[in-house]
Amino acid sequence: MPPPLTKLLRQAGPFLGLIVVIALFSIPAETREFFLTYHNFKTIFTQTVIVAIGALGMTMIIVSGGIDLSVGSSIAFTSVVGALLIQKGWGPVPALLAMIASGGLIGLLNGAAIAALRLVPFIITLGTLGVMRGSAKWLGDNQTVNYEGSPINTWMTTADPFSYALPAGVWVTLGLAIATSILLRYTVFGRHVFALGSNEATARLCGIPTTRLKIAIYALAGCFFGLAGVFQLSRLRQGDPTVAVGLELDIIASVIIGGASLSGGVGTILGSMIGALIMAVLRNGSQQMGWPTYFQEIIIGLVIIVAVFVDRLRQGRQA
Repeated sequence: MPPPLTKLLRQAGPFLGLIVVIALFSIPAETREFFLTYHNFKTIFTQTVIVAIGALGMTMIIVSGGIDLSVGSSIAFTSVVGALLIQKGWGPVPALLAMIASGGLIGLLNGAAIAALRLVPFIITLGTLGVMRGSAKWLGDNQTVNYEGSPINTWMTTADPFSYALPAGVWVTLGLAIATSILLRYTVFGRHVFALGSNEATARLCGIPTTRLKIAIYALAGCFFGLAGVFQLSRLRQGDPTVAVGLELDIIASVIIGGASLSGGVGTILGSMIGALIMAVLRNGSQQMGWPTYFQEIIIGLVIIVAVFVDRLRQGRQA
């Protein structure tokens, strides 16, 4: 296959996947009447917010050749932190900044351990997954943290569920996706991220400070995970230390489905956002079909396997 055609298919792949998934759930009689309505897609867009914001940070990590398995636990931890701060009388903006900062701190620690100590990202973040989940349960005294009403509660909903207005979380996600895409495509930092993922040794020889770069990537990604925790708190309206278990799989799958490579050096923000939409459409359509939760998990797992298999095939052909 000619290289230009191969490149075109790789770029169009996530869009084609999204169209296929939407078409599959538009045909059955159980979903035909409601699935393609604006209000259902409004629900899908809202359900995509947390995974999509997490995918923004994960895209940078995977493009740089890393991985982070602690995302779900970080989101749970930051949501508990936010609930406790609101409970103590903090306003929405200070609580928001504190949650983002706590996520950034987790990412900073991950990046420092991975870069400075030269440890494997998979092992480090797997350990952080347990540490942050346990810390969230400790902070919340092993129970949900409730608080009185806060403006944060409205960021994932609209006053009228039947209105055409999208909640603030959707617009924030869209704005961050555009900003992150510009960051990766048109800045020195973005070029360094791709260079690091393509070949770390070569990047170091070219004068790129790979140690500081890795720490910065994980810290910035942690800020995105902290913001995802803000919207998780907004959705539940309470801090739950047991929430977001396994969410890291959805986030990683979104990035891989979107065309990123687990080997690093390849990936786009647009592809990751399409991947997050595919995951949300799969869950939404499965629920409308009345499929049990375990069947939805099987489908998501198969999608992850197929996405990784396609990535391996693509890497083999490039080699």
